[in-house]
Amino acid sequence: MTLTRWNPARDLLDVAEEMNHFMNNLFGDTARETSFYKGTWTPAVDISEDKDNFYLNVELPGMKKEDVKVSYEDGILTIKGEKKSEREEKDVNFHRVERTFGMFERSFRVPNKIVEDKIDAKFENGVLTITLPKAEEAKPKEIEVKVS
Repeated sequence: MTLTRWNPARDLLDVAEEMNHFMNNLFGDTARETSFYKGTWTPAVDISEDKDNFYLNVELPGMKKEDVKVSYEDGILTIKGEKKSEREEKDVNFHRVERTFGMFERSFRVPNKIVEDKIDAKFENGVLTITLPKAEEAKPKEIEVKVS
């Protein structure tokens, strides 16, 4: 007899898979075309900083730079865009659709003063990199400790 460790998450995933199968059988592929499935999505973002800049790296696979807009106003950086579905085939039945499509919008409050006219955004290999240069007053200052 083989002992198998019980994983409660596996049962939940099995139920979700059965519900997806049921909905697809009931409504066909049109269930994926409803606004419930198209809804918004949230791209992954890494935020870092060094002494001179803040950096945001945003994963946007399958998108083009024309599909992305970046704005900065009143201390808030906003990134928005739309990833359009590539599905054109009308006579194809999909068994699984896991890629995400639709509109997204993310906003971040920038905690320090930055040099607005030097903000830079580059898009390469599906990654948007935004550089926000810190203003001089926001950069760390070294204070000399005097011995008395």
